Amino acid sequence: MSEGHFHVHGPHDHAVEHAAHHSDDFASRIAVMTAVLSTVGALFSYQGGATQNDAMLHKNNAAIKKTEASNQWNYYQAKSNKQNLAELAAALNEGDKKARYEKDIERYKAEKADIKDKAEKLEAEVKAFDELSEAALHLHHRWAQAMTAIQIAISLAAITLLTRRRWLNIATYIAATIGAVMAAMAVAHV
Repeated sequence: MSEGHFHVHGPHDHAVEHAAHHSDDFASRIAVMTAVLSTVGALFSYQGGATQNDAMLHKNNAAIKKTEASNQWNYYQAKSNKQNLAELAAALNEGDKKARYEKDIERYKAEKADIKDKAEKLEAEVKAFDELSEAALHLHHRWAQAMTAIQIAISLAAITLLTRRRWLNIATYIAATIGAVMAAMAVAHV
């Protein structure tokens, strides 16, 4: 009683007062673990998106270089056709005309060699970009696996909190560890 007034504590007041004096360490630990897992999951998700973007960028560069190489091979074919026509004209003509066509034949051969070198270099660039794309896509899969394991761990943590089953807490740690291992494999490019 305070100063002549009568005060009755209700059940809710008693529960709040009890919770304030006796905090639930189990729930607090699970809540902190869930917050940490969510933060880690956000980082894994960012890395997964970044590696996916890298894979697409490299694949796009490969497609551009493939088009450039195709253009060079078409140009090479056009020069081959001109060379074939010049060879036919040289075979059908005599004297100055034949000499002029033979000179054209040599010019086309030289031009074709340069075009072929350029096309082959572009093909090598295509291969390099494709390999970079595949490597980035592999890393993306690792980050996605890590993120999936972290999401499973977060779900298990929520179920642990609701059911208060300690064995589920162990399962949560196992799932989080699997996520960490997958992330370490992504960092190590494995």
